[in-house]
Amino acid sequence: MMTISNRDILIWLNSINIGSKSIDNIMKQVVQLTDIWELPSEKIYALKGINTKTKEKIISNRNIDDMKKLLNQINNCNIDVLTIFDEDYPETLKHIYNSPKVLYKKGQIIEKDNLSIAIVGSRKATSYGKWATERLVKELVKLNVTIISGLASGIDSIAHKMALEEGGRTIGVLGNGLDIIYPKRNKDIYEKIPSNGAIMTEYFFGVPPLAYNFPQRNRIISGLSLGVIVVEAKEKSGSLITAHHALEQGKEVFALPGNINSIFSRGTNRLIKDGAKLVMDIDDIVEEIYELQLQLKKSKEASVDCSQLSSLEMKVFQLIKEGPVHCDSIAFNTGLDISTVYSILTILEIKGLIKELTGNTFALS
Repeated sequence: MMTISNRDILIWLNSINIGSKSIDNIMKQVVQLTDIWELPSEKIYALKGINTKTKEKIISNRNIDDMKKLLNQINNCNIDVLTIFDEDYPETLKHIYNSPKVLYKKGQIIEKDNLSIAIVGSRKATSYGKWATERLVKELVKLNVTIISGLASGIDSIAHKMALEEGGRTIGVLGNGLDIIYPKRNKDIYEKIPSNGAIMTEYFFGVPPLAYNFPQRNRIISGLSLGVIVVEAKEKSGSLITAHHALEQGKEVFALPGNINSIFSRGTNRLIKDGAKLVMDIDDIVEEIYELQLQLKKSKEASVDCSQLSSLEMKVFQLIKEGPVHCDSIAFNTGLDISTVYSILTILEIKGLIKELTGNTFALS
């Protein structure tokens, strides 16, 4: 006799298009999710927070042979299935509103993908939008940031493609089943991403790219990221929905300013007017996200050649590596007199290793 697990039930409910909110409501009213498989019809109808059509769908699809076929279908496909019961389910998605209960994935999500930024925008990218996206992606990839987007035409495609070209990682989140390539022109990107990231979706095989799937998809894009950059967007754009999800999730939202006469900048300019961070370069992003500040610090430290430093220069440099520090503090912690400290600081500045901030405070350059 086949043993059905809570995980199996989640996948089954997802396959018959039972949404995450309904699954949440079911889980609040049963001891184990597997109970839903055996509950009498009258008790299914008594469940609260679930519409009648959904209840009827659950009752009519409780078939053990269909369950076997479903699990065999998944086992025979070259994909990973993640559920909220699995240890490798993305931690960042567990805590968002209406978290996806099942994810279908090609490729791998690794620990370094926790350092990720989403880039979204218009499907009809202008030359300005393309230029800005490529520039931002290049700089982010240099910091080992994973680029997340929606594999749509325009800005999304440019972001994924540039990340791959620069040797970075990227994650594409679909608004349809994993077996459907949409748009078809993205076939090449779709096939390359799993080698340097992942493609994922909460939709079961065969689910088409219906319009109302994409607003739902966008909460996953923002949920996986530390912040969202909106490059170009009309006033009524799906990218603005992603920004809205990001704000609800407590994520940073950035927007590229644009020509006030361009329809593709009205949405981004409106975001800035409403409080999104105006982004002109990578520094605007780094200064808002602590994890990126740490990464930038590591990157600078790794690029420094300390082999030519004297022992005293190295002593002072190591102090400055820990963070901005005043010259008096350097003298106190090293035991050097202040004139010697100033001399060493001058040498380190000439070598391009440090820079002076305000008030005799020094930091890595």
